[in-house]
Amino acid sequence: MKNRRLTLHYLGLAGAIALGAVLRFWHLDLKPLWMDEVITAIFSLGKNYHDLPFNVVFPLDRVQDIFTFQPGVSCNQIAENVAIQSTHPPLFFCVMYNWLGLMTPLGTEWVAKLRSLPALFGVGAIAAIYGVNRIAFSKASGIIAALLMAVSPFAVYLSQEARHYTMPMFLITLALLGLMQIQRDIVERTQPRFWVWILWTIINSIALYIHYFFALAFIAEIATIIVLMYWGKAKIQNKRQIWFALIISTSSVLVSFIPWLLVILSHFQRSETNWLPSPTHIAPLYQTLISWVLMAIALPVENQPLLIVVISGLLMLIFAIWAGRQIFKGLKNLWAQDKTHLATLTLLSFTAFVLLQFFAIVYILGKDITVVPRYTFVYYPSFCALLAASISKINRSSIIFILVGFISCIFVVSNLVFQKPFQPEKVAQNMNLEPYASLTLVVAYSNYQDVALGFSFALALEQLRSQTPVGELKINKTDKSARLNSDSFAVLQKSPDLSAFWKNFSQLRLPTTSKQNLWIVGPGLRKRDYPQQIALSGQTTCNIDPTQHYRIGVPYQLYRCSNSR
Repeated sequence: MKNRRLTLHYLGLAGAIALGAVLRFWHLDLKPLWMDEVITAIFSLGKNYHDLPFNVVFPLDRVQDIFTFQPGVSCNQIAENVAIQSTHPPLFFCVMYNWLGLMTPLGTEWVAKLRSLPALFGVGAIAAIYGVNRIAFSKASGIIAALLMAVSPFAVYLSQEARHYTMPMFLITLALLGLMQIQRDIVERTQPRFWVWILWTIINSIALYIHYFFALAFIAEIATIIVLMYWGKAKIQNKRQIWFALIISTSSVLVSFIPWLLVILSHFQRSETNWLPSPTHIAPLYQTLISWVLMAIALPVENQPLLIVVISGLLMLIFAIWAGRQIFKGLKNLWAQDKTHLATLTLLSFTAFVLLQFFAIVYILGKDITVVPRYTFVYYPSFCALLAASISKINRSSIIFILVGFISCIFVVSNLVFQKPFQPEKVAQNMNLEPYASLTLVVAYSNYQDVALGFSFALALEQLRSQTPVGELKINKTDKSARLNSDSFAVLQKSPDLSAFWKNFSQLRLPTTSKQNLWIVGPGLRKRDYPQQIALSGQTTCNIDPTQHYRIGVPYQLYRCSNSR
């Protein structure tokens, strides 16, 4: 009987991991690459921004050729590229480069391959959260935690991002696993297990080189250990040894990060870090609550008809109120029981200290990071662990959470929830309003983020234009080929001022066609900054179309061009 239960237990774990893997790899290439993912692609393919075409007209159908694997690039070279041209630590990009190297040639499926490693780390986090709850609470709680993370719309969304979120989330979960072992050493052993501290130190050292926000988790771990040593005036026999282990471990982590210290100081001073808005009164508080809701349920509310938005929003609100009551009751019971009190304290303390740092960044530094739900990956593992533990003894509640999460994940992988910022696919659809006409996309840039944004639009537009059936074009194959060959793309520098951009723009020579649609994407431009008419070299004149002005994060405007010759 015991062996049978053990078999069923591990079958449940395997099922949770398998379910999570299916959801994370399902439709992995459906959503278009957005700005941040283009940045990942550039560095992870062994390239940098100097490898991109600037200030020249570039054939649109050759944009895909830029995103090819560059062999023979060392991790030191990638680290140098990231240090100079980005604002992130280098390790994730080095790992991604080696991962993509195993799958060369990347071919037409390069987007799915680019996102496959984050998806894999997302699956790994499912196994890791099982370990956290099994040690902290029970085997059953471990299975529930694995299932909840497997079907979490937030976790699936992060796993399908070609970004460094699931990798640090996986390591944060492993760090929490070590933290739970340390918690046991504090109260149950006369001597700490130094191998646990060594592994915990290694995990924290590695993670700091993956994402700067891991520093928030590391500080919360240290604060939690101190709380555990002095909670309830507990008489801890090994307090001196714990302090020694904590000081040595913390010092080792800090020393390991010294080689990157000057780089991080320069990164904090770059303009790319100034995009976060200032906080608006209590907005960070309810934005945080919304992020918690999205960890369990996410229904279509983005770019949907008003009726669907109202229904989805109402359903999410009802579920959130019901879930909040269930979680509060469960946590209250966990807190009251001697067997689970310290484990609950550990996870609550970690979560609270991370949140305190979040609000310090918001209200002291004036950067509202709560507007970006993805940043909550820092404390999502502890949130998931507490959620699972609070409902693990209520079968009906567990089933409802899992079912709601699964349905939400279907919306996520279908691009109805957690849609990509700046909506590259929507921009491409708007620009492709006349599929039969030749098209040129020009992007003004003042920093590398603008460049990446422009390439995300170009990739989505090229894919849409190349997949348009000939029958829909109402032209023959020869004309379609000519149209595709005349589609072009250019990235022009906007600094030091806007006049420099228009001067460089006037010198462009567009492909010679009878009809040319010109789209200008101008980050930071206002509608009135677009001139009514533009004269280009080669006797080409472009007139503004006032009915075709859009703004999805950035403005873009249509000009209709003709050649007088």
